[in-house]
Amino acid sequence: MSEDIYSDIRRAQSGDRETAGKLVEENSGLIWSVARRFFGRGVDPEDLYQLGCVGFLKAIEGFDESFGTRFSTYAVPKISGEIRRFLRDDGAVKVSRGIKEQAAQIRAARMQLEQRIGREPTISELSREMGLSPEDIAFAETATGPAESLQRESGEDGFTLELVLGDYSAEEKMVEHVALRAAMEKLPERERQVLSLRYYHGMTQQNCAKVMHVSQVQISRLERRAVEQLRQLLS
Repeated sequence: MSEDIYSDIRRAQSGDRETAGKLVEENSGLIWSVARRFFGRGVDPEDLYQLGCVGFLKAIEGFDESFGTRFSTYAVPKISGEIRRFLRDDGAVKVSRGIKEQAAQIRAARMQLEQRIGREPTISELSREMGLSPEDIAFAETATGPAESLQRESGEDGFTLELVLGDYSAEEKMVEHVALRAAMEKLPERERQVLSLRYYHGMTQQNCAKVMHVSQVQISRLERRAVEQLRQLLS
């Protein structure tokens, strides 16, 4: 980042609204690139852009150049966070009440079972305890849980979904992180289940096969197909 931009950010942080507006205008492409990932959620694109501008201004306010982070890298999660917060609070991202209630019951059962057996229970143990299928448990926890990091390592392989999807710059990685959950919702159910178990629950392919009652070879094929579909959706 050039010294001129650092200077502009410092002026904006000191209350110079004109400079803050100039920074927004100069970075409108970045804001649109994040906002575009949320198109089709029932919110007007211009409204998404305005929400992104709010997040961008918050990024200006909170940016500390002494950390050595590029401003655009710092700004992207602020922009996406502002949009995600609106979509969540406004109800545009919906999780049914039944799934929420089921997830709460699973959390309670998990805590009780952990106290009883002295360790964190497996999904199979929770399944027997609650009379729910492992798939239902995984789906409820994934649907109501926070978005996971692309940097989280999967199962025994030690690679990440970020690595599988491609080699991006830091800024692009954050943008892809924003879009990942929305893209996964568009996958067929079986492919979505495989990615959920592999990357959101850290299961090995062998354990996924047991949960889904298929062979490990089928899990491998489903995972490859799902990753390819994600690449297409995120391109």
